[in-house]
Amino acid sequence: MELFENTNGWAEKLQPLIDKYKDKKHPLDYENLYQLMVAVILSAQDSDANINKIAPAFFAEFPNLEVLSIATIEDLFPYVSKVRNFNTKSSWLIEIAQTLKSDKNIPTNLNDLIALKGIGRKSANVIMREMKVPAEGIIADLHVIRVAPRIGLCDEAKDGNKVEKQLMQLLPKEIWGEIGMAISFLGRETCRPTNPRCSECSINEHCLFPHKNL
Repeated sequence: MELFENTNGWAEKLQPLIDKYKDKKHPLDYENLYQLMVAVILSAQDSDANINKIAPAFFAEFPNLEVLSIATIEDLFPYVSKVRNFNTKSSWLIEIAQTLKSDKNIPTNLNDLIALKGIGRKSANVIMREMKVPAEGIIADLHVIRVAPRIGLCDEAKDGNKVEKQLMQLLPKEIWGEIGMAISFLGRETCRPTNPRCSECSINEHCLFPHKNL
């Protein structure tokens, strides 16, 4: 695809997005790394808003990995029953808790994070971004999967790993840590699936989508 084979200039073109959303907290509510990891796992194929609703009661009952590690899967059900795939996610959380045993053992690097049940590259990249550690990849959530091809940064794909790989080939590593979440926020707030507010977009002049619809 010619549009993204030429990488020259994209970092500069996307800088307004990074400036706007740099350091903006992820929509999931959390107070520490343990809560972030649990929330990210629970949010897979579910909404951040739904996880934020059930999180306070969950964390009141299971405030850390030490407590979670001695719980049973069934103990979690009353707190996560409104979460999609709660049975599977509960088993992942218990296994992680029993493996790591303590919050201090939660990793913040890509390889160790994706070795844990229920954490893929997208989730690991979110955790690392929120913990402000050097990026090893680019967040490619559902919003990025939809918006990045619309902008013209990559081919359309349903697989977030494929989108991430293309973005990593296109963009300099210096902006990996922020650009994924910046595109995600753009998709949440402005570049909506239908009736996107193109006139309000800070990268409108560089985006493929408006030109497709002239």
